[in-house]
Amino acid sequence: MKQAFRIAALAAAIGFSGPALAGLAYVSNEKDNTLSVIDTDTHEVVDTIEVGARPRGILLSKDYTKLYICASDDDTVQVLDLATRKIIDTLPSGEDPEQFALHPNNKHLYIANEDDAIVTVVDVTNKDVLAQIDVGVEPEGMAVSPDGKWAVNTSETSSMLHWINTETFEIEKNTVVGQRPRHVEFTKDSKIAWASAEIGGTVHIFDVETIEEIKQIDFQIRGVPQDRVQPVGIELTSDGKYAFVALGPSNHVAVVDAQTYEVLDYLLVGARVWQLDLDKDEKFLYTTNGVSGDVSVIDVEDMKVIKSIKVGRYPWGVVIDPTS
Repeated sequence: MKQAFRIAALAAAIGFSGPALAGLAYVSNEKDNTLSVIDTDTHEVVDTIEVGARPRGILLSKDYTKLYICASDDDTVQVLDLATRKIIDTLPSGEDPEQFALHPNNKHLYIANEDDAIVTVVDVTNKDVLAQIDVGVEPEGMAVSPDGKWAVNTSETSSMLHWINTETFEIEKNTVVGQRPRHVEFTKDSKIAWASAEIGGTVHIFDVETIEEIKQIDFQIRGVPQDRVQPVGIELTSDGKYAFVALGPSNHVAVVDAQTYEVLDYLLVGARVWQLDLDKDEKFLYTTNGVSGDVSVIDVEDMKVIKSIKVGRYPWGVVIDPTS
């Protein structure tokens, strides 16, 4: 990999235009304490990295030089240097970090501490804990709006979204949603927020300016018992056209029109689909399938699954480096 980067740098210096380097997807394997690294050109695993105990949430720094990892059973957030693929630091996180979100300033990391019913805010540059915010029972999902104004946490047992002002670290509003909310995703313009409710079987759409719900989406898959339709991860295309919703043990991903909120299709993937991410060109969507231990690759244009990639045990999170 280092050799590839040296070649690319030399080619740029002399003005040579060659084939682009492959993109890389990182997948956290909850039961193996590893990350799988996938080449997004070949859809093959090219490396496996040992990390802390029970890795779940993972995210990239805004400059794409580091990967943050929720090592839940180690009660810490690990920092992986992407150039060397080595753990270079740990951050204070509170107990049982599961999901987190990084502010656009690339400094403030909002961490959901499931066992403590708090959100911990850490400055990643100096490792200072800036705030610990009391939220509902079993906080898990965490998102920060692209404009940096809001951090939203989901509390599973309380069935609430907690809207945190990022300047004051105070909760401005609590909104009730379906049972066991798991994930929040903002549109690129920060105007709309999508929240999944796993046991409720619903996705809730909010107008961010008013913090009012404007739509609830329900899902029904022919031949699948309703109690197995459990929304978790959500991914939105940058053009505002589609939303993809991972539907857990139903083993399907819902394709939703992001303008009309109509469910367009259901795509069969691996067993218990958790999270998903689009590649840098938004041509392919990658889904983590916990029980089957694989990643499904969906061709976005054709809306069909084109490959299953075997990874570690219980893959949970996935992020794709758009600069690789």
